Amino acid sequence: MMRVTISKSIAKGKIKAQPSKSYSHRLLIASALSNEDSTVNNVVLSHDVYSTLECLSALGYKIDINDDSVHINKGDSQLPDEIRLRCGESGSTLRFFIPIACTTGKKLIFEGEERLIARGIGPYEEIFKQQGIKYEIKEREIIIEGKLKSGTFNLVGNISSQFITGLLFALPLLEGKSEIVLTTELESKNYVDITLDVLKQAGINIITFDNKYIIEGKGKYLGGTYTVEGDYSNAAFIDSFNYLNGSVEIEGLNENSKQGDKVYKKLFEQLNEKYQTIDVSNCIDLGPILFVFAGIKHGAHFTNIARLRIKESDRVGALKEELIKCGIKVIEKENDVYIYNQNLHAPTEEFYGHNDHRIVMALSVLSTVLGGTIDGTEAVRKSYPYFFYDLEELGIEVKYE
Repeated sequence: MMRVTISKSIAKGKIKAQPSKSYSHRLLIASALSNEDSTVNNVVLSHDVYSTLECLSALGYKIDINDDSVHINKGDSQLPDEIRLRCGESGSTLRFFIPIACTTGKKLIFEGEERLIARGIGPYEEIFKQQGIKYEIKEREIIIEGKLKSGTFNLVGNISSQFITGLLFALPLLEGKSEIVLTTELESKNYVDITLDVLKQAGINIITFDNKYIIEGKGKYLGGTYTVEGDYSNAAFIDSFNYLNGSVEIEGLNENSKQGDKVYKKLFEQLNEKYQTIDVSNCIDLGPILFVFAGIKHGAHFTNIARLRIKESDRVGALKEELIKCGIKVIEKENDVYIYNQNLHAPTEEFYGHNDHRIVMALSVLSTVLGGTIDGTEAVRKSYPYFFYDLEELGIEVKYE
């Protein structure tokens, strides 16, 4: 599947929510770190989740997959002196596993796509320098030698919460107490809340303050059976149809979820009424669908968008390039985006997915309104491999090339 054509369509029907990618990564890691037999249910093997399983396997864990259940145990093999961890395009996998793997003291070679490595690991580099851990960053590899030690870790909170999550998983494995101190305001706080929720389920208690996390050493992760809840980030694309004359019911979403992206319902309602100013700092992954939705409706001003430039693509530049094809004007500034619905029309040329799953899905929603062809649609495999099949289940006319 490379190119998909979507005809103007009205979505109707019932669909099961895609399992949360955020919870999947975290529950799989926590289950493995217990060193006990554990099972995680309701897992979809998107490319990102598969990368996390590959890294667990590289660290000596035995993985058995049966339908949507993943069984994990420690296995009996000794770790080699050099461990190669393949992260694909998954930023979560790379940033979660760097500190976890650094607790082994082995030589580590993290492999990833060029775009992923280019996104950087700045906060970890500062820690490596402070602790005397050697590292080298190449075009598609990060090579690390040295063992992580407990202590005080000063981290910025406005680059990515993934660095905080990686340390929250790793530091309980070490001897001695550690502290993570945030030197800036924390953005995407809800992703850290998901991490803390999973750690609590796994028996790890983190003491939290406004800008500090205290972690006791010698923690013991508890094994067990866990179930991944539905994903609000991906549900947003499907639920948007309910504001575009559709009638869709999504099953399997936890109303009490820690997922910050559940705010999409409130944001859709606001954008559906009139031009709005919306801060996306705590729901950054909703950016693509919010931009498209605003373009279809009344336009909007989005603030705190800078981190959208360092995702799988420059999502601001990518969407500006695509939305202009159908009369939607996008003005970008350093940390703001202004979207105007001036003359909405069918696209003058085919869309391009920019190797970004959320760009592809957002353009698919737009195509149900205007019609359109999207090249590079295989990017949905990263997080939502059955996306187009679910669209067909809802009566959307999809043709594959």
